[in-house]
Amino acid sequence: MPSTTTFRAGDLVLVAFPFTGSGQAKLRPALVILDVGDADVVVARVTTQPYRTSNDVELTDWQGAGLLAPSIVRAHKLATLEKSLIHRQLGALRQTDLQRVSTVVRRAFGAW
Repeated sequence: MPSTTTFRAGDLVLVAFPFTGSGQAKLRPALVILDVGDADVVVARVTTQPYRTSNDVELTDWQGAGLLAPSIVRAHKLATLEKSLIHRQLGALRQTDLQRVSTVVRRAFGAW
């Protein structure tokens, strides 16, 4: 995906997530948290794993958002990635899910 592409908060993208320290990557969905228009984007992990913390948000309309399975946004697992790692846009969160994620992100990072 060209680095000139701009995403909106709430867009779901398919990203080649790098594994820490290995140099390898796996295609995974991610939620765009912030795009200021440069070559990078801040994303949150999206998983189907049922493990939950107070910073995880279960998506109620995962199908409408373009995901293939029930999913959870890990709002405390953020990464800044080059847009070149984004393979394509999957969809976007519906307003209700977007608001719930926004609330959790603000609570998680509000003390910062």
